[in-house]
Amino acid sequence: MENKLKISIIIPVYNESGVIEQTHARVAALIAGLPYEFQVIYIDDGSTDGTDSILEAFAASDDRFQVLILSRNFGHQAALSAGLDHAGGDVIISMDGDGQHPPEMIAQMIDLVRQGYDIVQAQRIEDDGSFSFKKISSGVFYSLLNRISGTHVQPGAADFRALSRQALDALKSMPEYHRFLRGMIAWMGYKSVILPYHESKRMAGVSKYSLAKMLRLASDAIFSFSLMPLYIGLSVGGLFLILAFAQIVYVLLLWFTGQYDRIVPGWSSLMAVILISSGIIMILLGFIGVYVGYIFQQVKSRPVYLLKNKNGVIFLQNYQVKVKPRE
Repeated sequence: MENKLKISIIIPVYNESGVIEQTHARVAALIAGLPYEFQVIYIDDGSTDGTDSILEAFAASDDRFQVLILSRNFGHQAALSAGLDHAGGDVIISMDGDGQHPPEMIAQMIDLVRQGYDIVQAQRIEDDGSFSFKKISSGVFYSLLNRISGTHVQPGAADFRALSRQALDALKSMPEYHRFLRGMIAWMGYKSVILPYHESKRMAGVSKYSLAKMLRLASDAIFSFSLMPLYIGLSVGGLFLILAFAQIVYVLLLWFTGQYDRIVPGWSSLMAVILISSGIIMILLGFIGVYVGYIFQQVKSRPVYLLKNKNGVIFLQNYQVKVKPRE
């Protein structure tokens, strides 16, 4: 039965020429020593440095390796979704191609899935005591997300994990346009286990997750998994209504007690109240606008990604592949 178990390994790649060769060598050496049937899917996320040609050479030399090439750079979550959509294994493992996710842990992940876990989440352990902007911002983000949403996302848990077929099928039934896979997988609630590991240094090159991309991912996570921004706006609006009511009561008391000299119109206080309340209204409208924008992009039903092939463009809609031939 072990020999019939099929394992799919998903590796999204973007501009990793000079790095992906080393990752490929480690993955190939690993699967050669394991008694399973393997499918390794590389997803080229619109690379411009020749990475796609390198991946195609891997696929040409070994039929266990496959390559999906996106029509442009759609982002890490979209590229990862493309690989998950095409995975045909009983156990599906996703990892990065920069060498920081050790392939040597794959055997342990498979064993845990075979023991009955649907989700094996690798968690990065950082015990060197060092500080960096990325570590601090990551800690603040996960702390905030776990407080304002009903879904607990494990800090340090990146997209290095194993899924059972049942968990993957459940994930594929969630065709969200703004995808935060870490939160979506945690939200499903399947039986899971945490597998700690020490992250290796990048073998070469630099991280492709810029500050803008990290902020966009954080925005997708917060607005997809929580309505707290709206509740904050409503709470502040309610507070100002209470203050306004208190002010009215105060003025009426002065009026009825004949203390007219104390009812002096104050231009500064009036302008302060107007500016503060207007600012709160604008912030609340901004929150509402973001949610409306997310809804607008979702209802347009555009595919999360597009693939390229030699005959045209492959459109994916609701996880069904439709090929538009060239005219």
